[in-house]
Amino acid sequence: MLSLYSENSVKFCDGISRRGFLKVGGLSLGGASLPQILSAESSSTSNPGGLGHKAVIMIFLAGGPPHQDMWDIKRDAPSNIRGEFNSMKTNVPGIEICELFPKIASMADKFTFINSIVGAHGGHDAQQCLTGKSPRNAPPGGWPSIGAVMSNLQGPASKAIPPFVGLSPKCGHDQWGDPGQTGFCGPSHAAFTPNRGGGAGDIKLKGVSLERLDDRQQLLKSVDCFRRDVDSSGIMGSMDDFNKQAYGVLTSSRLAEAFDLKKEDPKLVEKYGKGTEKLTADGPWKRLDQFLMARRLVEAGARCVTIGFSRWDWHGGNFKRAREDFPLLDQGVSSLVQDIHDRGMENDVSVIVWGEFGRTPVINKNGGRDHWPKVSNALIAGGGMKTGQIIGSTTRDGGEAHDRPVTFQEVFATLYHSVGIDINKATVNDLNGRPRYLVDQGIEPMPELI
Repeated sequence: MLSLYSENSVKFCDGISRRGFLKVGGLSLGGASLPQILSAESSSTSNPGGLGHKAVIMIFLAGGPPHQDMWDIKRDAPSNIRGEFNSMKTNVPGIEICELFPKIASMADKFTFINSIVGAHGGHDAQQCLTGKSPRNAPPGGWPSIGAVMSNLQGPASKAIPPFVGLSPKCGHDQWGDPGQTGFCGPSHAAFTPNRGGGAGDIKLKGVSLERLDDRQQLLKSVDCFRRDVDSSGIMGSMDDFNKQAYGVLTSSRLAEAFDLKKEDPKLVEKYGKGTEKLTADGPWKRLDQFLMARRLVEAGARCVTIGFSRWDWHGGNFKRAREDFPLLDQGVSSLVQDIHDRGMENDVSVIVWGEFGRTPVINKNGGRDHWPKVSNALIAGGGMKTGQIIGSTTRDGGEAHDRPVTFQEVFATLYHSVGIDINKATVNDLNGRPRYLVDQGIEPMPELI
């Protein structure tokens, strides 16, 4: 919790003590202390581009979405495999996707459809989607997620914004709300998680939380009082540079403004839509405003934002649920990618949409599809990558990769490349001090995308 309070008896006008303020420099914003964040900022370099830095937005479809009902429609297969949906043409000749994704179809030239991802370990977790690595034979501390790695190697792009943000809520099945673990990168590179408790609702400036951002005058009044008291106390003169900057972060409104959707054009907010904040059973919610929030955060300075969207473990009622969720996903993803292009950020921000595995070719007696780790798919956009294409294919029943099998690590090698990290050189030390490459040696970025 970030809170400018103290039990000390020597206090400023709004109740903060001198002793309490001296602790501000060690307070945690997600996991990294503010001086650590700012120290990293001083030594990091920005990537050229519209943002001045590179970023990744990862949308995790918890539970395993039905690949053969989305981007890989098997219209020539028997009905017990094909299912209820037809394919529709996109704006790219030769590419057809499910008819329930008309918005994505109309801008398919901005996407690449990867239809042949293999190597899922089969567990109901986000491990491989967040790290590229199987949890089997993980080193002490575990593999770090892409957000933790980017935080470790690149530091923050803005002194006022955490480099790694996880927007997923806390779920009944906790691994479905996983924002991405730090692994052996350590807790200083943990995600800032405003929707899981200990996040946005707990960040307070003299008692004004982010939940009260509608009261901008009170927020500014609190900040002004805090600044006035500290400046007159003489404390600033005795602080080192990074603690002075930490003070600047806590009194900056940049993070608060990134979370304030009232700053956006109402027409754009309406285009993204709201979705629903109700959790989907033991999985994430279907909040469309989180897609807009992710764009605002990377634009403000975040390097990696992860989102959990809905619950896709459909062992029954597959097509009923698809009719509910596909249009929402279509609206959120298309709005995000179009927004990124409209703002000239398409070379700086990579977007990936995927789940932990695919679903069975044969529809079960309950009208659902069961777990199928043999093959799955992903949707990828931005990052200066080549788009308007399909990579890989599956067999007639969608059960296995037919050509160009793609591994999770290949996708990660490509994502790291898109943010300017050289996978052949960059390493992170594990808990034993051993340097670890980000992907296995010999794995390269996907040539189809770069």
